[in-house]
Amino acid sequence: MLTPDLPLETERLELRPFRPSDLADLHGYFADPAAHRYLYSEAPADLDGTRAVLARRQERTALRDKGDAIQLAAVLRRTGQLVGDVVLAWAEPEHRQGEIGYLLHPDHRGHGYATEAAAAMLALAFDRFDLHRVVGRLDARNTASARVLERLGMRREAHLRENEFVKGEWADEVIYAMLARDWRAR
Repeated sequence: MLTPDLPLETERLELRPFRPSDLADLHGYFADPAAHRYLYSEAPADLDGTRAVLARRQERTALRDKGDAIQLAAVLRRTGQLVGDVVLAWAEPEHRQGEIGYLLHPDHRGHGYATEAAAAMLALAFDRFDLHRVVGRLDARNTASARVLERLGMRREAHLRENEFVKGEWADEVIYAMLARDWRAR
């Protein structure tokens, strides 16, 4: 089992487990249909839907088996405000592979928080958990997310044409990846 020492701190953020008190702030961005534009899931219809999402996020604090994830609240250190979340999933334990993802409140995009939080998760993956490879998958239309992965030094490895049927339409998927040796050489 891989369990991080939490919280993780970056220059401006604290990455910590979700708390029940995060419900209103999580709902503020997770229930926004615009925030879900490029996600595979639909926005919850109401606060009860977000409450269920929060409960799942609260359980995601360790990597035990394939598919497990560590999903952390990204909180501004100076104010304590929840601005988004970041995730590291264990894609293939046997091959020491993970996947990162992030979601920010629309009001907090464009400030580098996604890059900062995702970099902390890459450090966790490579420096603490000794993973070999980490990927980031995204809808090809999500150019802002692609820029985050590129700023992290991840390499674009694939563009899969119409490989996912999402929200009633075929969507292209782009895959970025980084190896541990690339992380250490940057």
